[in-house]
Amino acid sequence: MGAFGGRHEDRLAEFQEFATTAGPRLFRTALLLTGGDWHQAEDLVQTALAKAFASWGRVRRADNRDAYVRTALVRVHLSQRRLRRSTERPVEAVPDRAYGVPGDPALRVALLAALAQLSPKDRAVLVLRYWEDRSVEQTSSELGLRPGTVRNRSMAALARLRELLGSERESLTAI
Repeated sequence: MGAFGGRHEDRLAEFQEFATTAGPRLFRTALLLTGGDWHQAEDLVQTALAKAFASWGRVRRADNRDAYVRTALVRVHLSQRRLRRSTERPVEAVPDRAYGVPGDPALRVALLAALAQLSPKDRAVLVLRYWEDRSVEQTSSELGLRPGTVRNRSMAALARLRELLGSERESLTAI
């Protein structure tokens, strides 16, 4: 038995028929959820239908297939909003070149090279505190250090990192 159970072709045809008829209704709902963003709405529908396809055996037994998939659509939308996966923002004009964005490869390479020169414990403190956004208490617990030690290591490691970055530090802080 495949992912659909029973006769694969029959169940595939059943899903395709459902997707074809439910798709426009789902799209209208998605369009309203996304505030009229056509592309986001298409992505939401595609994701909801993919989830329905993956669990079609359960969906096909539901009392109301449309409601089942619409619930999946809303949950995907809320999840994406909550996680803020998309940081894209529309702009009037695309810049001619990339500039000091957090994903700038040159800055990333410089920062990683400087971090590699720190002691493993100092690097761990900085990564947990600033990249992973952990509190002093969480960091101290994860590393088995006292909170005062974490604070002292953070200050010393940041000072050392600033020294290692030298002139590149200005371009890092410009973002």
